[in-house]
Amino acid sequence: MTTRISRKQLIAVALIIAFGGAAGGFILHSGRGASERESHAHADEHGDAEHHGTKAEKAHADNASHGDAEHHSEAALSGEHGGTLITDGTTSAEIKLDESAGEPVMRVWLLDNGKPIAPGVVKAHLTLTRPTGEVERMEFVGDKDSLKTRATIAEPHVFDAVVVVETGSQTRRFTLNREEGKVELSNEQIKAAGMEIDKAGSARIRSSLQLPGEIRFNEDRTAHVVPRVPGVVESVSANLGQLVKKGQVLAVVVSPALSEQRSELMAAQKRLSFARTAYEREQKLWEQKISAEQDYLQARQVLREAEIAVANVQQKLAAIGASVDSDGGLNRYVLRAPFDGMVVEKHIALGEAVKEDGQVFTISDLTTVWAEISVPAKDLVRVRVGEKVTIRASSFDSTATGTVAYVGALIGEQTRTARARVLLSNPQGSWRPGLFVNVEVISNETEVPVAVLSEAIQSMDGKSVVFVRVGDGFVTQPVQTGRSDETRTEILSGLKAGTPYAAAGSFVLKAEIGKGSAEHAH
Repeated sequence: MTTRISRKQLIAVALIIAFGGAAGGFILHSGRGASERESHAHADEHGDAEHHGTKAEKAHADNASHGDAEHHSEAALSGEHGGTLITDGTTSAEIKLDESAGEPVMRVWLLDNGKPIAPGVVKAHLTLTRPTGEVERMEFVGDKDSLKTRATIAEPHVFDAVVVVETGSQTRRFTLNREEGKVELSNEQIKAAGMEIDKAGSARIRSSLQLPGEIRFNEDRTAHVVPRVPGVVESVSANLGQLVKKGQVLAVVVSPALSEQRSELMAAQKRLSFARTAYEREQKLWEQKISAEQDYLQARQVLREAEIAVANVQQKLAAIGASVDSDGGLNRYVLRAPFDGMVVEKHIALGEAVKEDGQVFTISDLTTVWAEISVPAKDLVRVRVGEKVTIRASSFDSTATGTVAYVGALIGEQTRTARARVLLSNPQGSWRPGLFVNVEVISNETEVPVAVLSEAIQSMDGKSVVFVRVGDGFVTQPVQTGRSDETRTEILSGLKAGTPYAAAGSFVLKAEIGKGSAEHAH
């Protein structure tokens, strides 16, 4: 049976085939990602026909639908050693980043009309331009049937490479662009990920030392209150934790010893009064020539001895802090606060018998406290009196600044540390004695030529890296770091001033690279 197809049907079938082919080509083209575009290669100053050479023409003949733009960006020719094949006239160069020996080097195999060129008859050098603007020049040496660079190629393997080959009187230039490991992100994606771009530049780095410490009472404003006389507690008016004023009554002690001293004072005062009266009478009689001078001198001596006796007893009472008057009784001893402060210790109770040296109260002025720092012997040269410090509480969010007021001269036999002290103002009472703190000693500030935000530095494969902005994406840039503080880190090598980098949100790029680590191996 014969089936006839009309002309209209033939036209419809042709349109469907044409549309399907175009759609398929579009899907294949748009589905290729940045990972497929590892390199773009060409020979300088040559047109398309000369650029592709014989093999390129054969490739075009095999696939007539393959356009030139697509060929350059996504389908660079591959040589027999797995490198990128670039042709300049009759000369071809296969360029490959070779890591087979463990250290990455650039290798070049040269061909003239398809025949290998011996490495010994050519001179070649390589120029690498990094995304940071750094330029590296390397010489090639012969290695069996190829040329290889004397030096290794440091990561990241993202660069523009120019291989210059001299054969006789001819000089050929082969250009290769590598974007291995590049993470492509548009400005919209960067904004959506919360990333921020900054430029590396000069900064002031504070050299600091982190040390442990503890808040303690200011011993210059802490007093241990003792009765100074033995006795029995009659009353206690101060409680633990109570704020007291200077001179405020803390407790009253009944003391027989104090009663004896006050009685002695009263007796001495009576004797002084009698001696003064006798002296005044003898003085008048002697002036009137009624009594002898000896009687007058004797009365004066008795008066002076009585004055000394009164002063002696008064000094005894003053030494124990007892008032001269009886305060309601000869035996009553009143304990008073020596200054404004808080009762931080109390060891006294009503009716208790106390000794003259018993510590019954501890009063401390908590408007200032000490931060005691444990300083290892090796760090003593960096901790000096007058150095600025920042103190942070370890159990809650609180920060204070101060200066080192004292550095101990002795090192503990067991701890091998010395004690340093910082006087802290504590008007709100938040710095409580016994609180552990972290102390940052700021020894100096230094201006460095290149620094980045500390949060921008990530660790990958045991190396410190910064993600550098290149075109429409980011590449990892290994760096050598120097001094650092809370905000910025000095870059000793690997990054130049003015280079844009991912300042905030760099962990997003690290995670993105981690996703493709199974597909990307060096």
